[in-house]
Amino acid sequence: MNIYEEASRCLLCQDAPCTRACPTGDPARAIRAIRFDNHKPALRWVKDCSDADLEAAERACIHYNWPIRIREMLRSVSPDDAGTDAYPSLDIDFCGIHCENPFFLASSAVCTNYEMVARAFEAGWAGVFYKTICMQEIREVSPRFDALHDNGIHGDFFGFRNMEQLSENPVEMDFDILRRLKQNYPSKVVIASIMGQTEEQWIELAQMAEAAGCDAVELNFSCPQMRLTGMGSDVGQNPELVLFYTAYVKRTVSIPVIPKMTPNITQINEPAMAAYFANADAISAINTIKSVTMGSDGEVSGYKTISGLSGRAVKPIALRHILDMAQNPVLNSSHGKTGTGAKRMELSGIGGIETWRDALEFIQLGCNNVQVCTAVMQYGYRIIDDLVLGLQRYMAKRGISRLSDLVGEELPNFVKPSDLDRETIVYPRVDRGKCIGCGRCYVSCTDGGHQAITFEAENRQPRIVGTKCVGCHLCRLVCPTGALVPTKRIAKKR
Repeated sequence: MNIYEEASRCLLCQDAPCTRACPTGDPARAIRAIRFDNHKPALRWVKDCSDADLEAAERACIHYNWPIRIREMLRSVSPDDAGTDAYPSLDIDFCGIHCENPFFLASSAVCTNYEMVARAFEAGWAGVFYKTICMQEIREVSPRFDALHDNGIHGDFFGFRNMEQLSENPVEMDFDILRRLKQNYPSKVVIASIMGQTEEQWIELAQMAEAAGCDAVELNFSCPQMRLTGMGSDVGQNPELVLFYTAYVKRTVSIPVIPKMTPNITQINEPAMAAYFANADAISAINTIKSVTMGSDGEVSGYKTISGLSGRAVKPIALRHILDMAQNPVLNSSHGKTGTGAKRMELSGIGGIETWRDALEFIQLGCNNVQVCTAVMQYGYRIIDDLVLGLQRYMAKRGISRLSDLVGEELPNFVKPSDLDRETIVYPRVDRGKCIGCGRCYVSCTDGGHQAITFEAENRQPRIVGTKCVGCHLCRLVCPTGALVPTKRIAKKR
């Protein structure tokens, strides 16, 4: 059994019937751990369960097709090989602010009022970039969300498109919410996201954020669906405006200032450097990507529009923008900075983060924290449990005690395409113990590769033709069972 495949079928129910039916454990939590890339620790939630207990849980499953195979799935999980007593702390500093962990709510629908953010803090989130506050009247459309699903399967989407704008609350109400949050949760990090249309509005909103006791202020230069010109990504695509507005705010408040970059631009370093020379303290990236969906689910009174795409589909694009900024020698030097203590531009990563491994990738490219939105909209604040658990366990396995040691550690492994090794090759081979003879590798190599695989129909065996294979590894990517494995890297024959 592919336990991740089976766990992905789970509906992740609220007040899960399977757990209610199990007197000795929490199978729903165990399945959720597997779903969010923590299969080794999953058994801790069912360690006292008998086979009969898990059978009762399975009978109670309300899946619309057939019950999750709870017993078989959990029997396929190996015991954890990392002791829980060795888990390190995930605390880290961001813009001089101490954070209990690197996980923040992104400025969005997941943090629009006091009660929502308080529940997130209670669940274990370290901080919030509160939904963007502005002085304009916000009138939203209905519906305003759309999603991309596999084969029409609803409930789990890989892409999410939204037409939502900014906070609909009165400005004074939002800043009162932020004041109460900081007062009642002093150890949490409260950051106000703001958007103005003029210099005066940017300054006034930033001053209100500081007066409310916010730890920092984020400048939203990146919202892709503002109905008014001169706001959102209109600013983020103009380095001159980024420079001016950041400088205005920076001169006005003493708390850290964090511009939020748009991905809807050819080179993100242009506005990023403008923010840098305006003495910004950090950069958030990325906001959603301008996109179009053609289905009727995203229509408003029969009409469609361009709006922002998020979700796990955008993660590689977000990582590319983070890498661009992390490799920028100007952003990572003190040149152009004023005052003492000048240092590299800190980064807050956003885009497609669902699991702890997603977050780790942003951290390894130079981010001191990460922001999550779409995954929370799908699965709720509870995903913080597995974000923290997975990252702690990873650090324990590697013997790393400080999260800051992971920040940027993968950067030396990225080079220009012209610097890649082109003198060696890695051939794939077939693991006969895993091969089921489906022939997918043959089809893909024949029609989309280099015709380097033959398929013996009688015994349903693929065979690699070494004289034709170029080591592209398309076959490995399409194999559903992982039966194509790499061999040692060797020199190319001349």
